[in-house]
Amino acid sequence: MAPGAMGKIVFGPEPPAKCTRCPRLVAYRKENENQEPDWFNGAVPSFGTSQARLLIVGLAPGRNGANRTGRPFTGDYAGDLLYQTLLEFGFAKGEYRASPDDGLKLIDCMITNAVRCVPPLNKPEPSEIANCRPFFEARLANLPKLKVILALGRIAHDQTLATLEKRKTLHPFAHGARHELSPDRVLYDSFHCSRYNTNTRRLTTEMFRSVFAEIRRELA
Repeated sequence: MAPGAMGKIVFGPEPPAKCTRCPRLVAYRKENENQEPDWFNGAVPSFGTSQARLLIVGLAPGRNGANRTGRPFTGDYAGDLLYQTLLEFGFAKGEYRASPDDGLKLIDCMITNAVRCVPPLNKPEPSEIANCRPFFEARLANLPKLKVILALGRIAHDQTLATLEKRKTLHPFAHGARHELSPDRVLYDSFHCSRYNTNTRRLTTEMFRSVFAEIRRELA
């Protein structure tokens, strides 16, 4: 964040690691820093290429996953399924070993979160989602080749629509749904690839793969 013309705050696509916009999240960060001082414990930056045509939007960093490692979806079960699927469909190369130094590279793809700091119980408050929106807006603006957005879960879906000023009633969230946002940009929905969703079979590997198959055809 930096002052712009007429003193207006200009937001970059990535918040500072120790962002202070949400008091509750700052307090939770300090609590985690006291318990685990060697963890990343900060606003997790996006991962991938700025020339991506596909942007994947998650909910927020997991306490023991991205909040620990500093890379989205890295270090928890959701990442195991997501990165395995990205590798399968050619959106990543290398080997995913749940570590930011595993050498994994994304291809034509970027991953970010609707909320960049870990929230207690993985549940951000509406004000925290809104506070993070300027960074998400800047993130979208800095992807010149973006064609497809994949929202993992309703919060990511709603953050995308709010940022782009699209009406939720015209674009209801549903697994596998495709929403035309503009002549050259579409939004796909998927249930979040969390352990809870997969354990309860709300989301199966086949359901998740089917969304990526549609996205691959879209980009082809």
